Amino acid sequence: MNWIYTIDLIGTLVFAISGVLAAIDKKFDLVGAFILGLTTAVGGGTLRDMMIGSTPVGWMTDLNYLFIILAALPLCYLFKNYILKLRRSMFLFDTIGIGLFTILGLQKTLGVGLAPPIALLMGIISATFGGVLRDVLSNQVPLIFRKEIYASACMAGGLVFLLLEYCFKGSIYNLLAAMSVVMVIRYLAVRFEWSLQVK
Repeated sequence: MNWIYTIDLIGTLVFAISGVLAAIDKKFDLVGAFILGLTTAVGGGTLRDMMIGSTPVGWMTDLNYLFIILAALPLCYLFKNYILKLRRSMFLFDTIGIGLFTILGLQKTLGVGLAPPIALLMGIISATFGGVLRDVLSNQVPLIFRKEIYASACMAGGLVFLLLEYCFKGSIYNLLAAMSVVMVIRYLAVRFEWSLQVK
């Protein structure tokens, strides 16, 4: 579906921008910024595909993903201050992105015949591990290990998708509902500073 592909590309761009911005903040060179942008944008999906034996990995078979990631470099270097002013918009696309990446990763894993719990785990990896790799490479504590609710939102959305697929298999509304769950939980968690941190 074209709209899913479009959201996928937008999510990839937002993730790549977050990687490049992290590289700029750490004063990486241009090559380092590209590697961090690439890792953030497709790291989770690459890890998922390698773990489930789906090769070549997804972004290698569609050059649009590489072009999108390359586009993040001039955007960040030329318009860094403007992008930083758009944090709310970036947060929106990031939230949409993790919702979509969770469900697409889950679907792909189910498609190769693996069990739903494994598919749920692969969906979470798809959505979050690009950010984990970004933070590790830029010497930060990964976001999913901090108090923010991030991976938990992906898990909730994935569980909703599995339940809906069991009841209404193959409906596009299953994907939309599951994405909405991820987005709402993520938004509310940031808005009201929810946390799963043990005190």
